[in-house]
Amino acid sequence: MRFPSDFICASPVYGTLEHPVPAPCFRRAFFADTACIARLTIGAAGFYELFLNGERVTKGRLAPYISNTDDLLYYDRYELPLVAGENVVGVLLGNGLRNNPGGYIWDFDKAAFRGAPCFALSLTYRDRAGEKQICSDPQFLTAPSPIRFDDYRFGEQYDARCETPGWASPGFDASGWAPAQPIAAPPGEARLCTAEPIAVEKELHPVSVTPFADGYCYDFGRNRAGVCRLSLRNPTAGQRVTLTHVEDRLPDGSPDVVGIWFYRELLQRDLAFVHRDVYTAAGRAQETYTPTFVYHGFRYVFVTGVTPQQATADLLTYQVLHSDLRECGGFSCSDETVNRIQENVRASDLSNFFYFPTDCPHREKNGWTGDAQLSCEHMLLNLRVEASLREWLRSVVKAQNEAGALPGIVPTGGWGFGWGNGPAWDLALVTIPYLLLRYRGDLRPAAEAADAIDRYLRYLAGRVDEKGLLHIGLGDWTQPYRASADHDAPLAFTDTVLSMDFADKAAHLFDRLRLYERAAFARAFYAALRKAVRTHLLDPDACLAAGDCQTTQAMALYYGIFEPAERDAAFAHLLRQIERADGQALTGVLGERVIFHVLTDFGRSDLALHMIARPDGPSHGCMVAHGATSVWESFEAPGSPRSERGVASQNHHFRGDVSGWFLQALGGIRLNPDCTDVNYLELRPAFPAALTSVSAFHDAPAGRISVDWTRRGGQIELRVSSPAAMTGVIQPEAGWRFADGGATRPLQTGRFLLVPCE
Repeated sequence: MRFPSDFICASPVYGTLEHPVPAPCFRRAFFADTACIARLTIGAAGFYELFLNGERVTKGRLAPYISNTDDLLYYDRYELPLVAGENVVGVLLGNGLRNNPGGYIWDFDKAAFRGAPCFALSLTYRDRAGEKQICSDPQFLTAPSPIRFDDYRFGEQYDARCETPGWASPGFDASGWAPAQPIAAPPGEARLCTAEPIAVEKELHPVSVTPFADGYCYDFGRNRAGVCRLSLRNPTAGQRVTLTHVEDRLPDGSPDVVGIWFYRELLQRDLAFVHRDVYTAAGRAQETYTPTFVYHGFRYVFVTGVTPQQATADLLTYQVLHSDLRECGGFSCSDETVNRIQENVRASDLSNFFYFPTDCPHREKNGWTGDAQLSCEHMLLNLRVEASLREWLRSVVKAQNEAGALPGIVPTGGWGFGWGNGPAWDLALVTIPYLLLRYRGDLRPAAEAADAIDRYLRYLAGRVDEKGLLHIGLGDWTQPYRASADHDAPLAFTDTVLSMDFADKAAHLFDRLRLYERAAFARAFYAALRKAVRTHLLDPDACLAAGDCQTTQAMALYYGIFEPAERDAAFAHLLRQIERADGQALTGVLGERVIFHVLTDFGRSDLALHMIARPDGPSHGCMVAHGATSVWESFEAPGSPRSERGVASQNHHFRGDVSGWFLQALGGIRLNPDCTDVNYLELRPAFPAALTSVSAFHDAPAGRISVDWTRRGGQIELRVSSPAAMTGVIQPEAGWRFADGGATRPLQTGRFLLVPCE
């Protein structure tokens, strides 16, 4: 596939936080002697907005993608209707990741790819005179736009006095515009973007407007991601309206900037515009502004610069943004707290999905690999994320360095190799293709990542210590009542066990790809790591994992460290650890990812549900009890020791696997558990006494699987619908049998009555 490679810019000079450069507009007029269809291909380093004859035709917000353009350079394709006569193609460029000084914490201000935003375009059409082509060259004319500053992470500043009406329409006088300048094409591999575009899901209106200090606080009632449309009545020319976006308020009602932990440093530099949009009015009777090249994570907006007459409820409208992902799974039950938890997970998944999974929309917007590997399974169960995950996986592969190491964030400009990575995070490289194979039956991502997976395994093999253990990365992040990086689970345990998991998944993928020598290496490495863990980090007599904590004990059970004869005693230890914690989940994210599944495997879904939904922290139920509308980064309630230091984020998805547990344990939907047949289903629902009904569904490649059960007296009425192409088994949890006999039966659509075993 050929892509245009002649890139142009307004100027090679790019903006800084201290000295911004306006976003440039570009236009090119041309003629067609009859109405026809044009085929247009556009690639950009930065973000673009595309116009034809004055109408915006861009596929979605923040096009074409967010990538390191030294690695991957993305393009979009359009078919557009031309009119007979003059036509005009217009392009508005934003900085995007190309020039992101707001990402200085992660060295994006020092990235080798930093430069002025630029684009390449090819437009071809056939009229009566034959085929014609328009290319990105100095015949494009350029001028500054009213967007005087834009930073992907920080915000946008717009001056309506600088607007040029009709600039992308026919008949416009562009005599004062300058020719575009050629610029070297970014060196990344050219690709057509296959990830879903970013779209507006819905609009929210404020639930309250409260005067505060010299302005007003707009509360939208939910913590989401997006932008606000400003509708300003009767402004004066030059009136400056500032919108500051935050997740929470302090007790005195002021904006809480603790979660934006680089805010204070910028304040010292007199650059306090983090997550702030500024609009300067032209002085018309009605003015409307929606930011173009940024998004924010927020519930509250603090507005200054408006009069009491302007500060009406319709001054701001919250446009909720995220990748346009279709639903493919869902869950509800008789417990409203559990339903709220499911809703909160969905909200955080979407708030943190802008082409790929990110870690928090109010601050970082980084593609943390650990967050993605923790969440990709429950995301695949709930949402059609496969195209976007596959696209992002290509960036992960490209980010691998010569030694085989991976950075903690992707895309990166080079940051994340010295800190923020390690096996628990790097696991994304193999987990994503493995789960795309398991849930979608797609082996292509594994084939594309195979070389990188093999290189990473050999890199790990070179990093083991004299005991054969690994301790090189981040560990059990955000254990309750601790600092984020402080945890009971020894790093050598979590790193080595998750390296085992990497090798195990890699061996399976290599077998499927018929890369048998690589599979043999992965299996041998797996065996060596398991032996090292059992030798140095396990007490086989006591059946106790190192650290004597919930995380290590649950991980040892989940990842097969204990031998079959040891498992019952090891699980009894886990129950004692939970009892010692008064039934609380005292794990970080690595332990939380597995502990509830382990409890279900041993017939204790009732305990798992209690730990998840209990109203006192640390728990998801505690978040709900304190009014959470999304998933917090840390478990604790306000007032706990950690929260007194400031909850880092109130919108994280990496604790969202509870949604996957709801579908797999309570709904019983376990698709392709051995990753061998995407049309095989084990339906194994659990029936905790705290619930009277459950409804769950998942759209598998073969069709929709739906499960509903209702408790009636001492019996369970189970209703199952599955695609005709699927095979499998229905096996209720231990203690239940079919009323007409037997504990299992082949998968089939129907209604079944279950009774307790005698």
